[in-house]
Amino acid sequence: MPQRVGRYTINLPSRPVIIGNAAVVGKKEGEGPLAEEFDHIFDDTTMGEASWEKAESAIQREAVTRAISKAGIGTADVDMIFAGDLLNQCIGTTFSLRELNIPLAGLYGACSTMALSLALGSLMTDSGALGTCVATTSSHFCSAERQFRYPLEYGGQRPPAAQWTATASGAAVIKNQGEGPHIDAVTIGRIQDMGIKDANNMGAAMAPAAAETIADFLNDTNTKPEDYDIILTGDLGAIGSTLLKQLLEKDKNIDISAVHKDGGLMIYDIDKQDVNSGGSGCGCSGAIVCSYILNRLRSGELKKVLFVGTGALMSSTSSKQGESIPAIAHAVLLSCQ
Repeated sequence: MPQRVGRYTINLPSRPVIIGNAAVVGKKEGEGPLAEEFDHIFDDTTMGEASWEKAESAIQREAVTRAISKAGIGTADVDMIFAGDLLNQCIGTTFSLRELNIPLAGLYGACSTMALSLALGSLMTDSGALGTCVATTSSHFCSAERQFRYPLEYGGQRPPAAQWTATASGAAVIKNQGEGPHIDAVTIGRIQDMGIKDANNMGAAMAPAAAETIADFLNDTNTKPEDYDIILTGDLGAIGSTLLKQLLEKDKNIDISAVHKDGGLMIYDIDKQDVNSGGSGCGCSGAIVCSYILNRLRSGELKKVLFVGTGALMSSTSSKQGESIPAIAHAVLLSCQ
């Protein structure tokens, strides 16, 4: 059964196992530095569909079915799916998964959704309520732009602080026993709001949440940054990553610079791909975790990774009403030991 450690962290004594994982991406992501890591790259960003939203559903469905297949099971063996995306009413997810006939727990954690789905799936598995579940999320550049900023036809200029929403999806199959990387502990984050109102600067809005959750996890577990091969945030981009390290050093006396990586800085080459401050979106960290990270944990190249998914809990409506941007970060400890 799950066991609370410290104030905010929960240990998972049964250490649920990720028995299968898959990541699929769009054309731009397939031109980035991690192209060889992904299970499939779509050459057409419409994925053969009639709208960007249907394209996002297609990419999430592809990731889920590939992960289930790689796990060596069928959809009938999955007890529940934990899933969400950036779109209103999570239509990317619901339209994607409606034909799979699997119980669905729909989630909205913005760009923290991959961490949230892994956390809740592993908690339910560790408790014995589920035997096998899937954690997944997705995003699509064009559907996100239409909802949160401007349709592509508008041709709006993107400021330097802006991040490029990844067209990508990641999925992981979690089971109470088997072979593969383990999920050892989770921390469900607390909302942080520093008054940032610029919807084009998600990194600044999310960095304080990432700093709080990382500090909470390290304090609760009595560990140090050097105890981990990687502390992975997803996704703060260049500006948010810099702010995160400054906040941790100034306010918490914690230096993560030697082990920190950010999914938004990994998925693209920001010097060559014109993505401003880097990548973002649910699918960005989802695709990084379900390819680069889990594959290296599976091979033993990495031993222990603290994945901290960050999300900006705003909407196009709240931004137009002048609201600030609340943010949250959830932590998931992945290991192969």
